[in-house]
Amino acid sequence: MNDNAKAKSKPDAKADRSAEQKRQDAQYAGTEDWALWGPYLSERQWATVREDYSAGGNAWEYFPHDHARSRAYRWGEDGIAGFSDRNQRICLALALWNGRDPILKERIYGLTNSEGNHGEDVKDLYWYLDATPTHSYLKQLYKYPQAEFPYQQLIDGNRRSKEQPEYELVDTGVFNENRYFDVFIEYAKAGVDDLLMLVTAHNRGPDSAPLHLIPQCWARNVWSWGHGFKKSSFNLAAPGEVVIDSTKSLGPYRLYFEADGEAWFCDNETNTPRLYGNEAQGYFKDAFHERLIGGRNDAINPVNTGSKLGLHHAFEVPAGGSCSVRIRLSKSVPGEPFTDFDAVMTQRRADADEYYGHQQAHIASADKRAVQRQAFAGMIWSKQFYYYDIPQWLDGDPNQPPPPESRKHGRNGEWQHLNNADIISMPDKWEYPWYAAWDLAFHTVPLAYVDPEFAKSQLLLLTREWYMHPNGQLPAYEWAFGDVNPPVHAWATWRVYKIDQKRRGHADRAFLERVFHKLLLNFTWWVNRKDAEGHNIFQGGFLGLDNIGVFDRSAPLPTGGSINQADGTAWMAMYALNLMRIALELAQENSVYEDLATKFFEHFLHIAEAMNNFGDKGVGLWDEEDQFFYDVLKVPDGQALPLKVRSMVGLIPLFAVEVLEPELLKRLPDFSRRLEWFLKYRPDLRALVSHWEKPGVGERRLLGLLRGHRMKAVLRKMLDETEFLSDYGIRALSRKHEAQPFVFEWGGQRFGVDYEPAESKSGLFGGNSNWRGPIWMPLNYLLIESIERFHYYYGDEFKIECPTGSGRMLTLDQVAEELARRLGRIFAKDAQGHRPVYGQYPQLQADPLFAEHVPFYEYFDGDSGRGVGANHQTGWTGLIARLIHRYPST
Repeated sequence: MNDNAKAKSKPDAKADRSAEQKRQDAQYAGTEDWALWGPYLSERQWATVREDYSAGGNAWEYFPHDHARSRAYRWGEDGIAGFSDRNQRICLALALWNGRDPILKERIYGLTNSEGNHGEDVKDLYWYLDATPTHSYLKQLYKYPQAEFPYQQLIDGNRRSKEQPEYELVDTGVFNENRYFDVFIEYAKAGVDDLLMLVTAHNRGPDSAPLHLIPQCWARNVWSWGHGFKKSSFNLAAPGEVVIDSTKSLGPYRLYFEADGEAWFCDNETNTPRLYGNEAQGYFKDAFHERLIGGRNDAINPVNTGSKLGLHHAFEVPAGGSCSVRIRLSKSVPGEPFTDFDAVMTQRRADADEYYGHQQAHIASADKRAVQRQAFAGMIWSKQFYYYDIPQWLDGDPNQPPPPESRKHGRNGEWQHLNNADIISMPDKWEYPWYAAWDLAFHTVPLAYVDPEFAKSQLLLLTREWYMHPNGQLPAYEWAFGDVNPPVHAWATWRVYKIDQKRRGHADRAFLERVFHKLLLNFTWWVNRKDAEGHNIFQGGFLGLDNIGVFDRSAPLPTGGSINQADGTAWMAMYALNLMRIALELAQENSVYEDLATKFFEHFLHIAEAMNNFGDKGVGLWDEEDQFFYDVLKVPDGQALPLKVRSMVGLIPLFAVEVLEPELLKRLPDFSRRLEWFLKYRPDLRALVSHWEKPGVGERRLLGLLRGHRMKAVLRKMLDETEFLSDYGIRALSRKHEAQPFVFEWGGQRFGVDYEPAESKSGLFGGNSNWRGPIWMPLNYLLIESIERFHYYYGDEFKIECPTGSGRMLTLDQVAEELARRLGRIFAKDAQGHRPVYGQYPQLQADPLFAEHVPFYEYFDGDSGRGVGANHQTGWTGLIARLIHRYPST
């Protein structure tokens, strides 16, 4: 939000520190390492690029789900409700069996890109219900059917037209008559290295049903690859006690279990006889599946040792009844390990309530508090240990067959400096179990409210030399690090800096300066690599917006030539203003930064000039007839053809806006004089970008790509319910294209864009990559923030009709609040007690065993608010937590 805007309400910074806040204080001070253990396990390691050593680079086919239970991973681990140390040397997770499944349920299941009718898609139902920033308490819910898990039915059901929605687990009928278990997994910390795991399963069905609960503890396989690492060992030392000998840095641990559990041991190593048909002997990774479902007692190591441990508990759970399992993993436990177990678990739940009670004291609505708390929980649960050493991946390991030579010239071959082994905020841990640069930037803004040090560390991380390319490019995402995401890192850095300053009472200028210096390199990369003709018009390519346009912007155009992008150019104008503002902050203590602030102001002016007349040819990205911004296609014969798709591309210029306080300008007289000089001698530019000669409310000055007439014209379209404005936020594509699809013909080929409110029918980006109508939280968030900044300059005297044509006149601040209210509708209960996010499923809407748990999807149906895409992408959708904080009464 606007850092200078009047605060709606916020927690009292002087209030007594809660127990959880004190743990954070100790973590930040370096006196207690509460971050040593956390929810750092992936939910899908199979079919990731890291585990793909194929010649063609098809990760899904090279390492399918059917291999996951039997094949040791090279770069990480996965599991249900997983927990591990920060280097993922020791892992905890849950396995289940209902007596009917053909596969031991050890990991979350989903469809591959070719199996899903709209691309890859996770199918299990689970929710992140609670989490504290130090991971002192975590809670997750997994709904486990009592019928056989319908793997084949899900595949068959998704072999249907793209005209149909995804076929989901609820559609199969396995939850009918409530014949399922609610399995709650809770973790609590008695100390930084003393972990409690409680699994409680409730039979929600009308009849008793069998259930096997198998908490698992294992070592990530670091020894099979030929680099001299010692194999970890798990050994039964006494009834109910297992000694774990891991790395020297982690040291020995002990795992305790109760008398009703049976300890099974095997090794976290590949079952080569099953996968490759050889005759190797051993107790392989899939031994618990073989023992329980295959009936092979000889699959388990009889001498009670190995590198993977399963604690088998068998129950017959009566209708309406429950069962539970308690596990403790610790460096040392004084006395009997379960004496204080229940008391510690109860206290950590109370600590979590106390912490969020303080954080949410200004939010009156219990439902909004629940939505926000679950959003924060999803973001904390979505931290993951991410390990990927590109040179090692390309070269292969001494003890393994060498990768095909083609890999060195294929995906990510130009990123041989990249060597990642860190805890990273993921978009989600199943569909996107790898970081994405612009996703991560959005994550840090809400994370700054619960863990500002972690938020800052994430922004710093991507600028480190083992992430950022030597040429200055930030790595986009694992499937293609060389793709280009919108440059939002500077925006996020400034926002996190200001949030941290407000909440902790002091400014971390060292953080701001460190990131700024690296972003100077990144900005230069953009200018040198993405401005093809040197005219300050940018051809960013993909830019995260997938199939919103006529063509795949990352591929050679079928017409030849290039696309001058309204969004790519506007992102760069925003980037220039963001860096200017950071430089002005730093200049208050070091005048050298005034020169850099001036540099970025000049960049901004030239970008604005080019958007209106690139190459001095009288062609711009603004269409005077339509009063909107469009991409312009340049074809080889020199023609410049506007691509008149009414999309988010034309709204992004709103993001490039900054308001400067008069007090700041007085403190920086050199910068002020330079601005005055430029604007005096370039009145043509001043008219485009600035209300400089006319101070706004409080003598503030405005810089922006849009001002006055053009801003009003764009807002009128954005706030028109027949175009962009939905009951649930701003659509990515105007609804006018439902009746009037955009069509472009070239060389006998026909290209088109039409409005699709939810799942994509286009195969342009492989399925569920869809910006052709749905509502996306991150761009809606930026729109709200930009409108707030315009209000900060124009004040309450400036009003605009909202919705367009309604006769209802609102200030810009009220417009921002209205958009936040509509976005909040997606998750909140309506008058009938339904949450639009749950769409067409009556059971999910009406049954409190479902309806009280909130999912955070990748994007949302532009007409109904139904959740679409990745259904655990709390990452950037977690921005709703920030909006609830900012607008608690909406």
